[in-house]
Amino acid sequence: MPVERRPLRERIAAELDELRRQQLFRTLDLPSGVALSSNDYLGLASDPRLVAETIRAIRESGKVGSTGSRLLAGNSKDWERAEEEFAAFAGTESALYFSSGYAANVGMLSVLAGPADVVFSDSLNHASLIDGIRLSGARKVIYPHGDLSRLEEAFSAHRRETGARLIVTESLFSMEGDFAPLGDLLALARKYGAELVVDEAHAVGVFGPGGRGLVFEAGIAGEALAVVHTCGKALASAGAFVCASREVKQYLVNRARTFIFSTAAPPYLAQQIRAALALVPAMEAERAHLHAIASALREGLRAEGFSVGTSASQIVPLVAGTSAAAMAWAESLREDGFAVRAIRPPTVPEGTARLRLSLTATLGREEIERLLGACVRARGRTEKALSARSPI
Repeated sequence: MPVERRPLRERIAAELDELRRQQLFRTLDLPSGVALSSNDYLGLASDPRLVAETIRAIRESGKVGSTGSRLLAGNSKDWERAEEEFAAFAGTESALYFSSGYAANVGMLSVLAGPADVVFSDSLNHASLIDGIRLSGARKVIYPHGDLSRLEEAFSAHRRETGARLIVTESLFSMEGDFAPLGDLLALARKYGAELVVDEAHAVGVFGPGGRGLVFEAGIAGEALAVVHTCGKALASAGAFVCASREVKQYLVNRARTFIFSTAAPPYLAQQIRAALALVPAMEAERAHLHAIASALREGLRAEGFSVGTSASQIVPLVAGTSAAAMAWAESLREDGFAVRAIRPPTVPEGTARLRLSLTATLGREEIERLLGACVRARGRTEKALSARSPI
């Protein structure tokens, strides 16, 4: 009998081979060495106080599963308290918990905007924001990263649109490590009758008074339509809160599919988040140390001729250019004892493959100095290897 042809499996295999050829193939590895890809910015993931509170919460909870969605059997006083406390922390009327930052952004944006609306999105926004906008069916206008003049031109070009208008941005951009001009964005939103939506994923815990984020620091928490705070980074937990007015929360409870059709997280996780939230405001020493070592690394890398873009935070992009160079730099750093991965297209634009050096407060000054030396060696090793391959 003839062998049955399986075109889908053939296509999968061919696409994987092409990814390998382009040096874009990704694998799941166990990190080892000094962590440089972690988002545990304050070191809370292994903090004995948070570990102890989480263990206590599990023991006292009575169950380790929620047993259903929040709209069915999964709601609890623990989650309601967590939402109340997080809203107070963020400076908003209400907060609604989602199972991940991705779920929060997709669920929120897919229903806040619709086909008659226009969404103005920064060109470097996270994939979750992009996917939420796509699912909304709204007209998407991408403006160059942080370019207010081009954004205003885009507003003028769409001034006759009758639907709602939204500006969507990260506050601290996850691959560049730089900041959105939040006050100016809000001013433009007011000028053109638009709403502002901000993702604070990498800023919460690290920036703002008591780690409350850049939106709080700018004094606009009550004026943005929605602000997303994730818990899986500096807060060392999981999930995310959409912080907004009571009306927006009610709307999301009724419309956001990633909330409605997801099993609720277990009650003990709500207590873990609350415990992290109680610790973060007092961690000024950790924040100060983190900012200091990030500044030292940026200055050291620039002095050695590296490009770190416009970074001004704990996220320091070491731009290599090609995927091959980024892969080689990452391998060299791993040989020197640093756990780092190359970031390649489509995560970042073509020609800007990089190492994303994500610093945490647990790193010491001596490790930053050793890292700087390792980066210089990585560049030298790569240049030598490429020269050896070049024809004479």
